[in-house]
Amino acid sequence: MKKILMMAITVDGKIAKYTDQPATWTSQADKKMFIAETKRVGVIVMGKTTYDTIGKPLPGRLNMVMDFDVSKYENIPGALEYTNKKPEEIIAELESRGFKEMIVGGGATINGLFLSQGLIDEIWLTVEPKVFGNGLSLFKGADVNLDLELIEVKKLDDNVIHVRYKVRK
Repeated sequence: MKKILMMAITVDGKIAKYTDQPATWTSQADKKMFIAETKRVGVIVMGKTTYDTIGKPLPGRLNMVMDFDVSKYENIPGALEYTNKKPEEIIAELESRGFKEMIVGGGATINGLFLSQGLIDEIWLTVEPKVFGNGLSLFKGADVNLDLELIEVKKLDDNVIHVRYKVRK
């Protein structure tokens, strides 16, 4: 299974100014690409804080939300499912359900968790023409030293680029 980390970042590498900031700061071009790719893949894995900034299940794909205590949530099978499983268990479950790819969609802690365990194959970043200065980094808790290989650079609009990297293993 191909595991893709997909995020929008500022020029200074931030995914948000503060923890519960909605992704309203990203471009329409990024939103359009995000919707198309997550629907194509069929599943996005995210943390509870990220899910809360969205506020509802993203339609047309499985939203898998990681949290420590899943007993307080109600699942909508195939649309919104909460899990307290480890990343490798989530991957195995998704593979057993027929998924060929998955998108890891944040936040910083979830990104760091998957990356630090060597569970990301590609990193897709939309670089938005913004600088936050202070804010949330792309990865939290990931003490890694990885080499990447550039796969593609695409201009999404006059000010926004999308880059895709393969993680060299």
